[in-house]
Amino acid sequence: MSGETSASLRLGAVNAHKAGDLAGALDGYTAYLTRHPKDAGIWTNLGALYRSSGRHEMARLAQKRAHYLNPDDKGILNNYANILSDLGEYERSIELRFQSLAMDPSHLMHHAMIGRCYRGLGRYRDAIEYLTPLVSRFPEEPEIELQLAFAQLGAGDYGAAFRTYDARWKTDEISPAEVPFPKWTDGTDLKGKTLLILPEQGFGDMVLMVRFIPLIAAMGVKVRLVAKGPLLRLLDGIEGVEWIGKSAKADDPVDYWVSLMDLPKLVYGSDDQGTVPTPTQLKLPEDAVARAKSITAQHEGMFKVGIVWSGSATYKANTFRSFTHREFLPLAGLPDVQMFSLYKGPFLEAFQKDGSAALIVDTASTDRDFADCAATMREMDLVITSDTATAHIAGSLGIPTWVILHWDAFWVYRHAGESTKWYPSMRLFRQAKPMDWAPVFDAVYSALEEKVTHRD
Repeated sequence: MSGETSASLRLGAVNAHKAGDLAGALDGYTAYLTRHPKDAGIWTNLGALYRSSGRHEMARLAQKRAHYLNPDDKGILNNYANILSDLGEYERSIELRFQSLAMDPSHLMHHAMIGRCYRGLGRYRDAIEYLTPLVSRFPEEPEIELQLAFAQLGAGDYGAAFRTYDARWKTDEISPAEVPFPKWTDGTDLKGKTLLILPEQGFGDMVLMVRFIPLIAAMGVKVRLVAKGPLLRLLDGIEGVEWIGKSAKADDPVDYWVSLMDLPKLVYGSDDQGTVPTPTQLKLPEDAVARAKSITAQHEGMFKVGIVWSGSATYKANTFRSFTHREFLPLAGLPDVQMFSLYKGPFLEAFQKDGSAALIVDTASTDRDFADCAATMREMDLVITSDTATAHIAGSLGIPTWVILHWDAFWVYRHAGESTKWYPSMRLFRQAKPMDWAPVFDAVYSALEEKVTHRD
């Protein structure tokens, strides 16, 4: 192949990648690297392509090759450090990021990601100590402040954390709500006022955060709550809410609005670690309860286990926190155990096609909303779930709940321990090695076997 042809092949693959044609880029990179295996730039491009398409282990291999070929290239250092962070190799990632900063101090995202790596190691105080002075030094990079907030949350510095978390509004990921009311600002007295709470982020976040509403109402505040449709019936009637609906109107009697994730700022002082409020008390609709009982009636006397294997497929880190339904299949061999699928989403098709529905009863595909799901949970002896909205609902219901966590868990669960003060009925099972679920499910199997053997 001529040099000109090689150059054309290389350029075509790079341009396809830039245009979002990942299949074309992959074909081009493959063909080019077969003939030019020492091109570090194309290896790192390939690694970036693998990473963006969720093939993280392959991305690590490609970036490792690129780094071997050109260990001092800033772009390669950045890409290699990123995939190492993704896969939990935090200490090596930190090392590479410091190396890159020594070469180019203007790459401020490395600072944020160093703090993120400390947090991933469970070293919250190290992350806080590292990031705190950088927030004021580099105000143009909001990710530094955002990573500080997550470290403070992990450390339990809730008063400071939820104020630092204001940095999320400086990023491109979320935008402030557009409503015809003034936004509540920290320190504004709300006694005697009406506060409109608007949803933010996922369903689980709302179930987690509405626990603060009774405390806010006790301050003399009237609360109106906007909730997305799937949560409306589940949250209807919770303590402290005067009105709940899908949207607010311009003539509603509202003095201020506040975003859901800012509720803790109304309760915690800026330096307050504070006690964690009890979980949301949920009231289930009678028709949802009747539906759940009819689904489970045929399995009276069995030890009923509700399971969930994935969160939202659109969540960018879902690949790491979720697993397949097949991981649960060995549990079906335990005497007197009957599993029920509480999962509803795009991964249900594989569950239905491979015959698993004969071993695990599908209850959720006909759910109308989360109220139906919660009512089914109430009929379970145990819920075993990935880290998703169902975990927060099960924890709020106070039923025995086992949450299966990947190595870099959500701040509510921190990075160590078998329990969380945010949900007293939970038991946590943690992944020890990134991407390796087998030992976690072995532990779950043994624990369930013991539980069923010694049940009353």
